[in-house]
Amino acid sequence: METIFNYDSPSVALAKLKEKGYTVDFNVEFDSISNAVDEFTIDYLYRYEGATDPGDESTVYGIRNLNTEEKGVFVAGDLSLIEGRKRDIIVQLEIRSKS
Repeated sequence: METIFNYDSPSVALAKLKEKGYTVDFNVEFDSISNAVDEFTIDYLYRYEGATDPGDESTVYGIRNLNTEEKGVFVAGDLSLIEGRKRDIIVQLEIRSKS
């Protein structure tokens, strides 16, 4: 997993990932990850840390299915504000992708 900090904005990260073929919106299609967590990995993780407002912080994940090579993105603000199961899955993928 490649982690990139302080990029220009989430839209810049999304554009870069789209150029690399990450086209599925996993914020909408999260069930495909939820139903087969072990088949997914995080390839890219972009973190934006707002200089003046913590509310500006966000993370853009480039996620890939290891079996089908389907690629997409998941965008999160503060992970603690995301519903339980979704947050747990993203954290699990992050931990697994770091090792």
